[in-house]
Amino acid sequence: MNGLIAFTKKEFLEQIRSYKAVIMVSVLFLFGMMSPLLAKMMPDIFAQLTVQGISISMPEPTVLDAYGQFFKNMSQMGLIILLLVFNVILSQEVTRGTLVILLAKGLSRSAVIMSKYLAALILWTVSYVLAAITDYGYTVYLFGSFSLPHLFFSLFCLWLFGAFLLAVLLLASTLASGNYGGLLLTAAIMMLLLIANVFPVFQKWNPVALASDNITLLTNAETIGDMSVTAWTALLLIVLCLILSLLVFKKKKL
Repeated sequence: MNGLIAFTKKEFLEQIRSYKAVIMVSVLFLFGMMSPLLAKMMPDIFAQLTVQGISISMPEPTVLDAYGQFFKNMSQMGLIILLLVFNVILSQEVTRGTLVILLAKGLSRSAVIMSKYLAALILWTVSYVLAAITDYGYTVYLFGSFSLPHLFFSLFCLWLFGAFLLAVLLLASTLASGNYGGLLLTAAIMMLLLIANVFPVFQKWNPVALASDNITLLTNAETIGDMSVTAWTALLLIVLCLILSLLVFKKKKL
């Protein structure tokens, strides 16, 4: 336990010194601030555009449009930023050989894996919560008070997908070699999940739905019960990824 706490503190310090924390918090904060603003301004932007004398008009934006923009930004660029920030979550220290010294001093390999995941998950959580609070505040400011069904659960689903993505990245980093092997393997896994999501038989169990069906929750096209199966599947896969990461890393030659 002492090793886990000490190594987690070391991970937090590295996040600060390498500006990972600043990048994550700043970028996600901007997404939270800009999403409702873009939704509000979109009709005015299109009104200024003309195509061969034909003006383009859009209906008045709503709160649903603001959250549609938020989920779009977070599920696309936000998750890409998450992957890029943590793309060398394990491989960099393995390549440099710095872990060998720590392990020789008694640090357990399981503490390394759990600390890596815990530190990354906490940064993702803090950044995401800040973005969600900022988005809510600006949406109220621009559109007035509102009430959307299943808003909290919809936000939770996207957060859970980010936690799942980090678990996959950690497992991929233990399996692949090189600084970018884990990132490439993670991208390949995500591509397979996206392809599988095309088929209705897989959609109920596919974690990708946590990042793609958020608006359907807000419109009552899907219920919490429909997405609960997907959420539980993602939780089980997170645990499985962490267990496999521990098993693989314990046998990995450094």
